[in-house]
Amino acid sequence: MAISVFDLFKIGIGPSSSHTVGPMRAAATFARALREQGVLEQVSRVEVRLYGSLSATGVGHATDRACLLGLMGEWPDQIDPQSIEPLIAQLQQSQVLMLDGHRAIPFDCATDLLLLDESLPYHPNAMTLEASGATGSLLQQTYYSVGGGFIVEAAQVGEAGNSAEQVQLPYDFDSAAELLALCKQHQLRVSQVMMANELAWREEAEVRSGLLKLWGAMRECVDNGLRNEGILPGGLKVKRRAAKLHRSLQELGKPNVIGSTLSAMEWVNLFALAVNEENAAGGRMVTAPTNGAAGIIPAVLHYYMKFNPDACDNDVVDFLLSAAAVGILCKKNASISGAEVGCQGEVGSACAMAAAGLAEVLGATPMQLENAAEIALEHNLGLTCDPVGGLVQVPCIERNAIAAVKAINAVQMALRGDGEHFISLDRVIRTMRDTGADMHANYKETSRGGLAVAFVEC
Repeated sequence: MAISVFDLFKIGIGPSSSHTVGPMRAAATFARALREQGVLEQVSRVEVRLYGSLSATGVGHATDRACLLGLMGEWPDQIDPQSIEPLIAQLQQSQVLMLDGHRAIPFDCATDLLLLDESLPYHPNAMTLEASGATGSLLQQTYYSVGGGFIVEAAQVGEAGNSAEQVQLPYDFDSAAELLALCKQHQLRVSQVMMANELAWREEAEVRSGLLKLWGAMRECVDNGLRNEGILPGGLKVKRRAAKLHRSLQELGKPNVIGSTLSAMEWVNLFALAVNEENAAGGRMVTAPTNGAAGIIPAVLHYYMKFNPDACDNDVVDFLLSAAAVGILCKKNASISGAEVGCQGEVGSACAMAAAGLAEVLGATPMQLENAAEIALEHNLGLTCDPVGGLVQVPCIERNAIAAVKAINAVQMALRGDGEHFISLDRVIRTMRDTGADMHANYKETSRGGLAVAFVEC
């Protein structure tokens, strides 16, 4: 299966890639299919059925709103976050939904959007949409939101591959061992391998401009997070902290990017908090590789770019390409979905990706880069996904800050070595997969165990 860097990094909105971005894309895809099949004008009713984790924590993750927006023809990478509240308010008041932005149909959230206490077999994040008219059912489709904004139609489950998967890559790899062998055989850095593979989809100039566009969205998200204050939505009354922390840190001198002082780590914390507070508020951000872990890679990259006087756009490109290489391995051989393997699949994967990116721009060898990613992921194994109130706030926001610092520490440790180490990245990824399989469903984004329950008990 060929995975592009632009599959892992996508511009979207908060608070969740699997519970917000994926369902919105699924609903928008469904609405578009109605139009393309020429039955849009025949639709008189649409029913949305949410299963598994999408049902259990859907309201807290804004899954319900995302489905409605998608049915209206809105896409997560294009919608203006400021337009969401007016659109939802208008629907709730009128109980009329503009399907695909054109066809007005009655829609009552209480009866047409169902949160079902059951799961479908392929993946915990499942949803079924059905459109009907005077003659009965016009179209029914089941979608799985498998993490990072990726969606899979039920008809695609078990298929050999779609057109994207059939792309022939010059340096295809399914394991870290294969990636290292390619680097050694062809005398290439990890970022060079990834760039060569990206050219199978698009020209180099387009790859570079696309990555810089992602970086621009990440920077904007940080800036918004540093500016916005107040209470995050959802009912937990969690206060934003980034703006206040930023004012405090501005009184300090700039740390050296290579250093590891306490003040330097505070800047990393700041950038991660800023992103994830914006995500929790439903703002514009980038899946990296998910929303729940969206602050880690921007925090590490933002810190490097801000405090390294020699940093340039080429570093951004190399950082994101190398980070994506590790993300591809995590997705291919385990999962980046909290509903599937717990938060180790989200924060753990993002931590390893950030470590790989930073190692690359600091001049690490491919072996040192693999070591840095291994250290970062190894020390996130077993991390549960137990969001309080089903919201991507506690412990998610702080967890991103901790993991961003952990990624930097992993790189520092790896750069002190020659790349030789005891446990390979491949083994750690397989362990993440197996640990996720053994993990009880209560700890996989259902808010039925762990901190989510401890908060209620208190």
